[in-house]
Amino acid sequence: MGWFKRIKEGITTSTKDKKETPEGLWYKCTNCKHIMPSAEHAANYYVCEKCEYHTRITAQDYFEILFDDGKYVERDKELRSADPQGFVDTKDYKSRLKASEEKTGLKDAIRTAYGKIEGEELAIACMDFNFIGGSMGSVVGEKISRIIDHCLRNKKPLLIISKSGGARMMESAFSLMQMAKTSAKLTLMAEAKLPYISLLTDPTTGGVTASYAMLGDMNIAEPGALIGFAGPRVVKETIGKDLPKGFQTSEFVLEHGFLDFIVHRKELKSRLAQVISMLKEK
Repeated sequence: MGWFKRIKEGITTSTKDKKETPEGLWYKCTNCKHIMPSAEHAANYYVCEKCEYHTRITAQDYFEILFDDGKYVERDKELRSADPQGFVDTKDYKSRLKASEEKTGLKDAIRTAYGKIEGEELAIACMDFNFIGGSMGSVVGEKISRIIDHCLRNKKPLLIISKSGGARMMESAFSLMQMAKTSAKLTLMAEAKLPYISLLTDPTTGGVTASYAMLGDMNIAEPGALIGFAGPRVVKETIGKDLPKGFQTSEFVLEHGFLDFIVHRKELKSRLAQVISMLKEK
């Protein structure tokens, strides 16, 4: 039997011909860890095929899912937040805004557009969690107000899709004022008898829940969404008691009378068209 001795250190095997798996081909569910092809996950409306967990998606995704043939007209794309307080914590606010713009390609945490769903006219204001946690600042309030004005002028129904950590504290009182501003604007929608539907997605919390998210003629939600004012940890620490199972999920909120129904993302477009047809003035 022969013996071999390595006389060179650091010998490595060539990886020149090794085939690497491109990134992004597979999706791993954050809820049940099921793995599926990313293309199939997208075709399934970004819902896990095994546990039906609704992955957070962007405003662009909702526009493509809801508007007929993916066609829509976007409004007020260039609106940006200012820095009225000169706010600084671990980082100054202007730098945060710039970093979020570069990371997401968005100007702020909401996009507004109008088009048709199943032939029905509809304006949509959709929040995007990727921009500073979908926080509500002055631009969010202004863009919602402007799309409401568009609805009032053109007699269109409105859908607001909420996905937010709440008010943007870097704008202090300017942020909190958006609660009153948007609520007052929605009163004009009600007076004009124009339908307003609120879709609450994961998560919808803080000042957004305390204002326009809960003011719909119909308040609906996606399955399993976190919905509340303060987060469950804060509530538990405040009251000093354990919380019920499923506390602040859309199912719990529905059971306690704060929602009209829960809708699977696959059925969202058809159910919205039905609701609009039912609510609009004949």
